[in-house]
Amino acid sequence: MKTASSHGLLHGSSLCTPYLLLVPLGLLAVLLVLPSLGSSHVRSDGLGVLCRSAGGGAEVVVAGYAVASGGDEKEEEEEARAPEFSLLVGVLTVPSRRERRDIVRMAYALQPRPPAGVARVDVRFVFCNVTDQVDAALLAVEEARHGDVLVLNCTENMNDGKTHEYLSSVPRIFAADPYDYVMKTDDDTYLRVAALAEELRGKPRDDVYLGHGFAVGDDPMPFMHGMGYVVSWDVAEWVSGNQEILRHNDTHGPEDLLVGKWLGIGGRGKNRYNLKPRMYDLGWYMDNFRPDTIAVHMLKDNKRWAATFRYFNVTAGIKPSDLYHLP
Repeated sequence: MKTASSHGLLHGSSLCTPYLLLVPLGLLAVLLVLPSLGSSHVRSDGLGVLCRSAGGGAEVVVAGYAVASGGDEKEEEEEARAPEFSLLVGVLTVPSRRERRDIVRMAYALQPRPPAGVARVDVRFVFCNVTDQVDAALLAVEEARHGDVLVLNCTENMNDGKTHEYLSSVPRIFAADPYDYVMKTDDDTYLRVAALAEELRGKPRDDVYLGHGFAVGDDPMPFMHGMGYVVSWDVAEWVSGNQEILRHNDTHGPEDLLVGKWLGIGGRGKNRYNLKPRMYDLGWYMDNFRPDTIAVHMLKDNKRWAATFRYFNVTAGIKPSDLYHLP
């Protein structure tokens, strides 16, 4: 696959050139990017941003990779149209899960993108402050290579306020170029972006809370499962500006349940959409995949990721070659 990025991917005319450049590039990345890891003000193109290729066609950058489209003039005109809406996907993860992030990046890079003009989707890997020097150096190289890192001002955690920090920080970080929707998801979730974009296409742009709904008592959807849920920009702004959440120390505990609690008390997210069963946990025997999947969760190891890729024919378009022999 041809790769490209506006963040300085290697382009060499010979096979050896990238290897000769690898060491100095890594050192330069650490020196230049490491200071930015203490700040949340880092941006990149992400999924759905169009770049022009040398051949005149268009390419869509997906977490540091590019999927080429044709150079047809009509197609280029369609792709140049402003998207109907924009979505920020924040994948909450931790520095040590480097292999998982590589898998997730490939998962996004090899997916069909939303139809032209429908959605701009930016994918970010979300961390709290990186204090370990080894993690910081390696994460700096990831940022230099992929441009998809977002570091928040918090201590790394899962259920002690990270999601609140994410939802609170995004409206401030991207105030100059706000999104229509903000998504929180996990690094063990396979999200089918085009399917989600189609679901969001006809939805309101405000007061939205969408995901896999849980029922408690008489309330059919008190909160959305933490595998992945979407709120509209105004809801994220409300979370960001609501000091009562912090005043009552209401950020510690199961993060998905707490988000539902905040919105319920505040009367926000009234436009609620339950995408169950199209968002679901992968079963023990890995036999409950659905062709209409939007997100499948609990991909905790490589075996489960491999099963997911096989089911959705992720490598179906791979061409035979003398260089490899894959089933």
